[in-house]
Amino acid sequence: MPHKITLTGSATGPLREYDRYVAFDMREKGSPSAPKGLKKSTFISYTVFVAKKAFNKTGLTKKSIMYEKILIQGEPTLDIPIDECPGEVGVICFQITVLPNKNDKEKNESDAKKEPKQEASAPSEAQEKTESTKQEEAQEPVSQPVAKEEQKEVKPIQPEVQQAPTEEKKTTLSNQPKGTQDLLKFDDIIVPEEFLKTRPNPEKTQKVIDFVKRTGRLDEPLTIEKGSNVLKDGYRRYVVAKTVKMDKVPVTYEYQKQMK
Repeated sequence: MPHKITLTGSATGPLREYDRYVAFDMREKGSPSAPKGLKKSTFISYTVFVAKKAFNKTGLTKKSIMYEKILIQGEPTLDIPIDECPGEVGVICFQITVLPNKNDKEKNESDAKKEPKQEASAPSEAQEKTESTKQEEAQEPVSQPVAKEEQKEVKPIQPEVQQAPTEEKKTTLSNQPKGTQDLLKFDDIIVPEEFLKTRPNPEKTQKVIDFVKRTGRLDEPLTIEKGSNVLKDGYRRYVVAKTVKMDKVPVTYEYQKQMK
């Protein structure tokens, strides 16, 4: 079996174009501690070779590759001429993925937090109207029986405040793909061994990643077994959620078959 290698980071040198592929340099820090008696490594330099077709699909340019954080999956090689491979290790890239920018992710999270606050402001306006109505009633010279009747009419406003969280949940789920029943923490999902042994098609996986970047959500929910949180279908979308570091994912439940 060939040795697999995964790199994350940005290019440390300019993009070099060849006939059918492009190349650029990357650098990763070595281990912070080494076994006693061995020298510590400061960093390792790599030269990554990517097919032009795969590189163009990412939307990267000569300038942006120096600033965007990317994920490289491939295998090391010793067959590249030294003048084309200035790095200590050459890497043949099988899959290249642009990772989301940390600042963009924080902005999306802050926007998501603002929406529930705006929805929650509606009940507070109702409370203000209720208080102003009570002040007007106190100023007007009315008899006690009438005051009691008006107070009874004001009371039904309170249940609306209690129903607000349910409406917020419905709004959140409506922004998710069709068929979503719930939002589940990514770390709570259990992936069976047979899924981990497979490797999703890179091109189809990249299309889902591009969809998430455009919309901020997955294209379909994951199918999860109710109660055990075991993944039943949607391993490709699970891999995409892991790649873009999603905290929660949309799911639809499959219920366990009860023995008769």
